Amino acid sequence: MKPLLGLSAVTTLALALTACSPAVSAPEEQSAPVIEHVHGIAQDPRSAELLLATHNGIFRVAEDGLVSGPIGGFDFDAMGFTVLGDSLIASGHPGPRTPVELGSPNLGIIRSDDAGENWIPVALTNVEDFHVLEAGADGTLYGIGSSTPELLLSSDAGATWEPRSTVPAVDLAVSGNTLYAATEQGLLASVDQGATFSQVVDAPLMYLIAATSSGTLVGVGADEYLWSETSDGGWEQVGAVSGSAEALGLGTNDAPVVVDDRGVVRVTSQDSTVLSPVRK
Repeated sequence: MKPLLGLSAVTTLALALTACSPAVSAPEEQSAPVIEHVHGIAQDPRSAELLLATHNGIFRVAEDGLVSGPIGGFDFDAMGFTVLGDSLIASGHPGPRTPVELGSPNLGIIRSDDAGENWIPVALTNVEDFHVLEAGADGTLYGIGSSTPELLLSSDAGATWEPRSTVPAVDLAVSGNTLYAATEQGLLASVDQGATFSQVVDAPLMYLIAATSSGTLVGVGADEYLWSETSDGGWEQVGAVSGSAEALGLGTNDAPVVVDDRGVVRVTSQDSTVLSPVRK
């Protein structure tokens, strides 16, 4: 389960956009390190491949299950990761071979416009480490950093951030105009971009959540089941995970994909398919 991020609050977080800086060149290639932990899963916006945001960089999982990476040779610890349009947005800590231009001890917000081959620093370089990042369809970015328990919002692709509210979320998902937060107290929802939240009654206790293209939520519950929201607002079990899942994402046709004790697994109501036996 992702740790709760409760530290001292800040009154404002706004830094100038540095995206005009030249893209940082990829470090010299070396053999791919062992994947130690997966923080996030997303579908590559340019292909059917899955992207794994890990402790050792961003890796690809092809449709045949072949894992390659880290992409571009970048070995940073991608604690936060999301897809914004055709761009990848990440945060976290540098690895042993991460170029210093991307930030240390924290990456702040970094962006790749070429599927992870090159990255540029965007904001909060050296300052912040976002453990939770989520993008809405309207381009709004939401994040929670390690230096503050506040939910932050960016409407300019991560260049500047404003505090919205304090919410102890371990994961976020955006469905239409609603922002959802998975917390230890249950599922919360906001219809004002995170300024206020209310409890989602009767929702299972979940620590990983994602929103499908149709707007329904799926999530990994504390009971080790994969839950899906029904059309009438209820919830149903659509599969199970093995042990504590590290990450949840959506693949082709919104099929839920988890990383658990089995590896990278696609879960449906009919069966579960191990796409790759990646282990931490």
